[in-house]
Amino acid sequence: MMNTPETQSGQAAGEDLLERYLDVRRATLVLAGPLSPEDMTVQSMPDASPTRWHLAHTTWFFEHFLLSRERGHRPYREGWDYLFNSYYYSVGDMHQRPRRGLLSRPGVDEILAWRAQVDQRMAGLIEGAGGDPQTALLVTLGLNHEQQHQELILTDIKHALSLNPLKPAYRDDIVLPAARQTELDFQAFPGGITEIGAQGPGFCFDNESPRHRVLLNPFKLASRPVSNGEYREFMDDDGYQRPELWLSDGWATILQESWRRPVYWSEGLDSEFSLLGEIELEPHRPACHLSYFEADAYARWAGARLPTEAEWETVAAQPGVLGLGQVWEWTQSAYSAYPGFRPLAGSLGEYNGKFMSGQMVLRGGSCATPPGHVRPSYRNFFYPQARWQFSGLRLAADA
Repeated sequence: MMNTPETQSGQAAGEDLLERYLDVRRATLVLAGPLSPEDMTVQSMPDASPTRWHLAHTTWFFEHFLLSRERGHRPYREGWDYLFNSYYYSVGDMHQRPRRGLLSRPGVDEILAWRAQVDQRMAGLIEGAGGDPQTALLVTLGLNHEQQHQELILTDIKHALSLNPLKPAYRDDIVLPAARQTELDFQAFPGGITEIGAQGPGFCFDNESPRHRVLLNPFKLASRPVSNGEYREFMDDDGYQRPELWLSDGWATILQESWRRPVYWSEGLDSEFSLLGEIELEPHRPACHLSYFEADAYARWAGARLPTEAEWETVAAQPGVLGLGQVWEWTQSAYSAYPGFRPLAGSLGEYNGKFMSGQMVLRGGSCATPPGHVRPSYRNFFYPQARWQFSGLRLAADA
């Protein structure tokens, strides 16, 4: 699951871990800060969750997997295990995901009070552990788990606000980086036997390991993700009306959902919904919120393909070659186990391994990804029809 760097003393390790714990927990509250209690209760679709549920679930993780090990532990409230468990069936049953938005109680103030109590107890636990490796491992996993939910807070509230006819902004003080027009070039790579997977000190999820060898044929990879303007050309060429460009399941989704444009683009194709509200559609920004089906269809239309995750990681591991963190980039790789993969023991083994069916891998990171999650070996994964994440594409081709 993770490698931990050596420290000079257990006390120093504990102090660093506590500081990181408090920083991550504060960052979650900062993200929730612009939202009203009403905002935090909305669930706009089964795939998304209310902000207040994210605040509670990440707190439940620390209470259940760490604080419950303390002698005399009692949960903050009876029954909250059921409300705020996500998918750990070996722990117990849970309130079903599509119905999270029906939970008006406990209220936001109660959940925030619970967070404060858990943070106080966790500070004592971390300080008392004296750099114990098992405690450090569990705390670090919990913090990376919380950072994943920080990104989900943004993606989920963006979807919810987009359904409001007034198109309200999550925040009105976000400064977008300047969009620059750059030529799309392809760089050739020789292929051969290489290694992918996590290595060295620092955290990684279990699905990033073990590091292993792969054989690559010579290939080319684009210098940047596909832009809004380039995706518009695909649309102008009737891309959404041409079944020969689409995978069978993708075309079935087109017909069923009546897709004709990316999810947040206006009908007039001149604006898009963002965390700033409705903004002008900038042609030079990366095309975003595309499903795997849309990314794959565009690649076919462009006479190219999506990269494999092994191709993508091999290039990303070379410093300065790829500019990461704009949009998650779909790969053509199905989410599956690496050779020799072993899930974590116990309930935490449900974290990644059991989802290795029917989903596709994305690589890189996005404007909503917290620091520490943008690394060459990180494997994100979603179902191919998912569009509410900050997902785009980078083209590849055989050399």
